[in-house]
Amino acid sequence: NRMMKKHILNKIAYTKINLEKISKLLILALTVYIQFISISFAQSVGSDNFNFVGKVYVSDGDTIKSKNNKIKIRLHGIDAPEAKQTCKNHDNVKYSCGYRSTVFLKSLINKNQIKCTIKDKDRYGRLIAVCFSGKININATMVREGWAIAYRYYSKDYVNEEEIAKAKKKGIWQGSFVEPYIWRKNN
Repeated sequence: NRMMKKHILNKIAYTKINLEKISKLLILALTVYIQFISISFAQSVGSDNFNFVGKVYVSDGDTIKSKNNKIKIRLHGIDAPEAKQTCKNHDNVKYSCGYRSTVFLKSLINKNQIKCTIKDKDRYGRLIAVCFSGKININATMVREGWAIAYRYYSKDYVNEEEIAKAKKKGIWQGSFVEPYIWRKNN
């Protein structure tokens, strides 16, 4: 009877360890798959399909402008914290998440020429676009790394990337924040 209990407990412990390993592998596989899809998409878009190619300045975590200041581009399907917006980290301490988002976007572009596919124009005259720095889909990466959210009101394109960031507590998902569009409305 005692041996039977020990055997059952060992089996339960072994099963629990296997389930934990399987869930970690599934999350890893999903992450790799989504990154593969993003890279595949970036590679499948030929340079002839880009409506904007050039060097840009970063205004904030979801807006860029051409070096000559004539073209403003809002990154499609994402909403990043505003430049002056603060969030709270996992210790409930305020930090400048808008600034951090802007810095992360600058690091992705890294003074390189970018390529954008224009999807639309907004009411402020900005072009709405999906942009790439080399083979990196900037829009998807901003959301996947937690420095922007999927802007569901306009698009569902980056919901999977947001789920990854949320699960891994990356960027603004490490703590609490006011969604950028609500923050704009109140400030």
